[in-house]
Amino acid sequence: MEPLRPVRRTLLRDRAYETIRDAIVAGDIAPGAVVRDAELAERLGLSRAPVREAFTRLVDEGLLESKPQSYTRVTPVVAADVRDAAAVVGAMHELATRVAVPRLFAADVEAMRTANERFTAAVTAGDVDTALRADDELHDILVRAAGNRAAAATIARYTPLIRRLERRRFGEGGTCRSAGLHGRLIEACADGDTTEAVRVTAEIWRTLAELADLEDLEDLADLE
Repeated sequence: MEPLRPVRRTLLRDRAYETIRDAIVAGDIAPGAVVRDAELAERLGLSRAPVREAFTRLVDEGLLESKPQSYTRVTPVVAADVRDAAAVVGAMHELATRVAVPRLFAADVEAMRTANERFTAAVTAGDVDTALRADDELHDILVRAAGNRAAAATIARYTPLIRRLERRRFGEGGTCRSAGLHGRLIEACADGDTTEAVRVTAEIWRTLAELADLEDLEDLADLE
């Protein structure tokens, strides 16, 4: 038997980052909650170093905010930040779709159909986790086919900011309409109609911006 090799430090850092990010997006670590590297390191079974590195990355991505020698805490869900993120992520998805459609195989389109079936069933069942995973899988097919690493990295960086609001408002318009929009996107891809596919992609991301607008209106109502 070959001896076990130590787990690379970068993998520990990535594991810490992904676990903490997912907990923030899911609301398991609530907006405003103070996070401590020692406490999370113990819970994750890691040393403090990879957790501190994850904190730095999450601050840079807007999910944590930090005051040196004072606190690190989860940022609130701010509608304006979601709108900004949705504009950037939407533009990257439009770019990916424009490049990807001529490159798609029949198997890719079929995989998109399967993902949308899972998405639709999950929305009907009120299963937010499965719905958002299926949504990611559907759009990732286009992102991978496009092969634009910069676009993929931008999407990965800013999508979690959007997902927090989607989870809070699950089923309120955007998610329900997305199943039908996905269907239109898939048919455009199947037909090789790049213009229509890009148009539908833009419409999908506009629905997410509308959720941020609704959040703004409710915040204003709470102040009255």
